[in-house]
Amino acid sequence: AWKHWRDDVPSEILDPALGESYSRSQVLRCIHIGFLCVQEDPADRPTMASIVLALSSQTLILPVPQGPAFFFRSWTEQPNIANDQGHDQNNSGSAPLSVNGMSITEVYPR
Repeated sequence: AWKHWRDDVPSEILDPALGESYSRSQVLRCIHIGFLCVQEDPADRPTMASIVLALSSQTLILPVPQGPAFFFRSWTEQPNIANDQGHDQNNSGSAPLSVNGMSITEVYPR
């Protein structure tokens, strides 16, 4: 989705099965707001109050979103990605890439 947005073809994000049963401008506005919410730098993300305002006002000008914190990128765009063992992987296809470190904590009752 981010690649289509970045390449200025956001209509490619829309599901053709929807046909004409939606307002294209409203859907694209929602996608735009969604990209603002997942920007890499949390300081660039909008507050909930500004999201509500953006959703309720069609005249409010939205800022241009920066890249998301996480997205699927083609190996051909990043050919020298190292795997866990430090080996380069030059396979074609998609793989999850992230610039953020992440840990998962499972909470158990005492």
